[in-house]
Amino acid sequence: MKPQALQQIQEELYLSYSQIFTYLNCSLKYHFQYLEQRPIERLSSALPFGKMIHSVLETYYRGIKDTGEPPVLEKLTTLFEEGLIQQITNSSVPVIYKKEAPGLSSLIDMGCALIEAFYNNVDLTGYEVVHIELPLSAPLYDEHGQPLDIKIFGILDLILKDSTGNLIVVDNKTSKQKKSKTAVDEDLQLTTYSYLLAASGYAFPQAKVQCRMDVLRKLKNPIMEYYSTSRNAEDRKFFAKLASQVLKGIENRVFMPSSGWLCSDCQYKEACKSW
Repeated sequence: MKPQALQQIQEELYLSYSQIFTYLNCSLKYHFQYLEQRPIERLSSALPFGKMIHSVLETYYRGIKDTGEPPVLEKLTTLFEEGLIQQITNSSVPVIYKKEAPGLSSLIDMGCALIEAFYNNVDLTGYEVVHIELPLSAPLYDEHGQPLDIKIFGILDLILKDSTGNLIVVDNKTSKQKKSKTAVDEDLQLTTYSYLLAASGYAFPQAKVQCRMDVLRKLKNPIMEYYSTSRNAEDRKFFAKLASQVLKGIENRVFMPSSGWLCSDCQYKEACKSW
């Protein structure tokens, strides 16, 4: 397997949640993106949009942690607007917009409305902001519990501490649809976060890790929703097994197209057609 198939950080190989997600949803896209490192054919507006929303939320929480006060709303919306304009106007490939925001101006309006909804409704009462955008890595184990020469790497959006001292790991998302309990309980990204926290000593190996998904709903009148869940040792064991099987697929060069909801704004649509 070529080293560039995985992230390489300080001469160690890492498998990230994004890589696992990509491989599980379309292994051919994984091949194009991580093995071939093929230049993208087009850019979905959802990518810079999501990146800038995350940047705004990071700035908000860092303000709370560092000074006890959030930045003013105008600073956050300006950060979002300027960053989004820069990323989209500097794109060397066509930008694909969605029906909910068919152009740059409507994308800016939607983002600013989401940020305002977040700003006016986020509630940290009883919580301490402990970490923001925390990078963690941990060894990956096979189904027999043996360590592999690959590590799992991830950047955790937010870690809070409640009044009883419990840690809560938070994943920030935007979504038009309401999240179901099943979707939250089975969300692989939160399971990855749990694995990294337990393996890095932030939680006992057999303990439950409290998780939360904070979702900004892309509605006409945006709202903020919180979904609480948890992950236990069995969930983490399942994740390790799943990740090790993904790694086996990569090592054995199992790459094939998979039709689904991600196809509509895939960055490698033409390459897939000619596969």
